[in-house]
Amino acid sequence: MTDTDATAGPAARPAGRAATITDVARLAGVAASTVSRALSNPDRVNAVTRQRIEEAAAELAYVPSSQARSLASGRTGTVALLVPDIANPFYFDLIRGSQRQLRAAGYTQLLVDTEESREVEADTLEIMRKSADGVILAASRLDEEQLIAAAARQPLVTVNRDLPDVPSVLIDTPTGVRQALTHLHSLGHRRIAYVAGPAGSWSSARRWEALQDAAAELEVDLTFLGPWAPNAAAGATAADSVASRDVTACIVFNDLLAIGMLKRLAQRGIRVPEDLSIVGTDDIFGSDFCHPPLTTVSAPIEEAGRVAVTMLLSRLSQGGTPRLRTVLPTYLRTRESSGPAPSNEEDAL
Repeated sequence: MTDTDATAGPAARPAGRAATITDVARLAGVAASTVSRALSNPDRVNAVTRQRIEEAAAELAYVPSSQARSLASGRTGTVALLVPDIANPFYFDLIRGSQRQLRAAGYTQLLVDTEESREVEADTLEIMRKSADGVILAASRLDEEQLIAAAARQPLVTVNRDLPDVPSVLIDTPTGVRQALTHLHSLGHRRIAYVAGPAGSWSSARRWEALQDAAAELEVDLTFLGPWAPNAAAGATAADSVASRDVTACIVFNDLLAIGMLKRLAQRGIRVPEDLSIVGTDDIFGSDFCHPPLTTVSAPIEEAGRVAVTMLLSRLSQGGTPRLRTVLPTYLRTRESSGPAPSNEEDAL
């Protein structure tokens, strides 16, 4: 590089403007595409040219933008995690598990709250086709056709959604709620309600199917109530609905809804578990702090996040063949919100 070349490059750049890849190319006397290759894939450029480019970049204090790196490599180094409600503690562990696994692999996690909205979810997936290398989609509200189409367009792994040819991580809550029904049956309960989650929830539908099968085997009178939003605020109306029915126990779609129910039942003077037993699902942080502590189906949520990342990175790696389906077991964690059925009709609701 001559002294004349060295002065010509910086002088052509307006004062105060950050150096661009074009500035580096001009100073090094090469094409911008060669600069891009030298900085992103050094082995593709001969040593002499690469050294000249590196010296030019250092002289200009050039810093490649993330967009430029993306264009050069075809990768962004990011993975998007889409969740329906970031305020739901269920997703805290999922976020933590996926983020730790991604960081260990050198990726950055983009977190998006889709607000329980099918439209927001679909729009975000379209944006992430260019903004992220892949997507982990938790508890999707999209229909089957939309999800299969999305998985054909971009690397994608679902959590708690089972689709043909789409990699998925399933938390086996259907088996967990069957355990919950068996537990309540062993305590003498024969009239039990299922307090359902959102109408579009795939998980809620699967749990109801599992409960129906178990109820038939155990000769339990099972009642479907709902749907309700999966949050504590909806627990008040859910509790009022349960209190108006001839049931002695209920299995609730998730812990947030169950915790909201506990608060409302206490306001109404309905004792748990003496008058009504309640079982939640997920074993979220706080489920053992409420009054009474909640019996619930415990799920390996953080592990689900880690496994989803492993499956996605396998898809992203050259020649990788991801597993299409991983099922994680659950178990019933018994606490104080479930107890013996009322001994006579006067004790029941």
